Amino acid sequence: MNIRLLLAGVAALGILAMPAFAEDYLGGAVKSVDIGGKQVLTDANGMTLYIFDKDTAGVTNCYDKCAVNWPPLMADAAAAPEGDFSIVDRTDGTKMWAYKSMPLYFWKDDKAPGDVTGDGVGGVWHLAIE
Repeated sequence: MNIRLLLAGVAALGILAMPAFAEDYLGGAVKSVDIGGKQVLTDANGMTLYIFDKDTAGVTNCYDKCAVNWPPLMADAAAAPEGDFSIVDRTDGTKMWAYKSMPLYFWKDDKAPGDVTGDGVGGVWHLAIE
């Protein structure tokens, strides 16, 4: 068998086995990544983002101890909405990102990209699914 043909076949299999590239949003600050068969939103470093059932569209209800445990995905003061991503004004004057109007958060116990230990916490925290 021709060694070049064999190597080309192996290379093609390698390409097919690679995961799909993550979709980038907000200039790469947010990505959509396949985690456990779900398209989950993460930050640029692959840290999982969550939504909170006690929030309402465009309003965060996570402050003080809640915001220590669930740090918001902060937005720069000059940030502007983009597609399904909008800006939520926090009571302290800062801004955070929301996806489909739901504010986005990290979970303090997620330590590595792809961790999803916050999913289901208290029955009110869920993965931010695209």
